[in-house]
This record gives sequence, C-alpha cells and structure tokens, in this order.
Amino acid sequence: MKVFGIKKSLIPWMVILLVLIIDQTIKILVKTNMTLGQSIPVFGDWFMLHFTENFGMAFGIEIPGEFGKLILSLVRIGALGFIGWYIVKLAREGAPTGLLVCLGLLFGGAAGNVIDSAFYGLIFSQSFFHQVATIFPDGGGYGTFLHGYVVDMFYAPIIQGQFPQWLPFWGGREFTFFSPVFNVADAAITAGVFTMLIFQKRFFHFESKKEAPQPLAN
Repeated sequence: MKVFGIKKSLIPWMVILLVLIIDQTIKILVKTNMTLGQSIPVFGDWFMLHFTENFGMAFGIEIPGEFGKLILSLVRIGALGFIGWYIVKLAREGAPTGLLVCLGLLFGGAAGNVIDSAFYGLIFSQSFFHQVATIFPDGGGYGTFLHGYVVDMFYAPIIQGQFPQWLPFWGGREFTFFSPVFNVADAAITAGVFTMLIFQKRFFHFESKKEAPQPLAN
C-alpha cells in the first residue's frame, strides 16, 4: 500500500531520518558555536536558545552517577530495538499511517539522544562557560563511549511569576512555565506520545478488528 506515492512501510523510517537530520544538525551547530550556558533570544524573553548539557533523559531529567548514565544508555538502546521491531510488525499488519508516523517520532527522538550519549564524548571537546567546543579535537573527546552529554537548547519560559501566598506549600514561590530546556529529539518523543494518546482509539482500532472472530458461514 502507498501513501502519496510512498510505500507505507517506508514512512516511519523517513520520519526517523528527518528527525535525526534536524536534531543532529541543530545540536552540532549549538555545540560548536555557543558556550555552555549562553542564551540567544529568538522571540523576546519567552523563547530562546539556551545551551545546556545533561546526563539524562528528556527535558534534563537525570540519573546520578556514571553507572546511572551507563544504565540509562543501555535502556535507551534496548528501547530502540523494541520500537524498531514494533514498527516493522505493525507495518506488515497494515497499521494506520498516523500510528507509524508516531512510532517514527519516538524512534527518531530516542535515537537522537542515544547518538549524543554514545558518541559526543568521543568526537567533541568539553564545552565550557567561556569556551566553545570543537569537533574531532587533537587530544580526543571529553568522554568515553556511552558517557557523552545530551545537548539541549530550546528554552520557553512563557509565563513567569509567583504563586499566591495563600497556596499551601508553594505560596510566595517563583514559578516559570515552561522551565525545562529541551531539544528536537525530546520534542519528537513528546509529540509522538501525546498524539498516540489523543488518537489511541483510531490508531489501535485496527488491532481489535483484526483479532475479532469471523462469523461462521452458513
């Protein structure tokens, strides 16, 4: 089956390739042109490029320590294997195009951050608050395989203010929405997950039809 002249089974892999190209291009440009912690306004104070690096999961969530970093990287690689297998399985079973696109977003986003973790420590020098990193430095990279930092750059503090004093626990504290710094890979994962949740009945209805018992012929 084809969609807009493209073989349906190829669509998730095209989505994956697109996500990886955009994600890695932006990360390499940020890594080699911005100092750690540098901010560049894009739309005033509510959306900017802000270069940070982290050990961990989406939106800067971290598992402390080198061992935690290694475990996280291995879990990501295992998840990639499962999602890849699931994409192939659903494509063969005629899954809706939207579901395949969502899984492509999940795979592409996860793969984008795995690339950072696996290879950035090998190919980049360390980023500092006063010094831009270089790619393929003479002395080697700043880390080892699977111990690289994930590059984040999108920061959207759309709303900033204080919680009202009467609010329990948080009364009087400052808040920022949206405070996490993220990247294209994180955005792809989030878009894939939320779209599947919103359209789950439509996306997964084909499985219930496939498994429904066929009426007996008279």
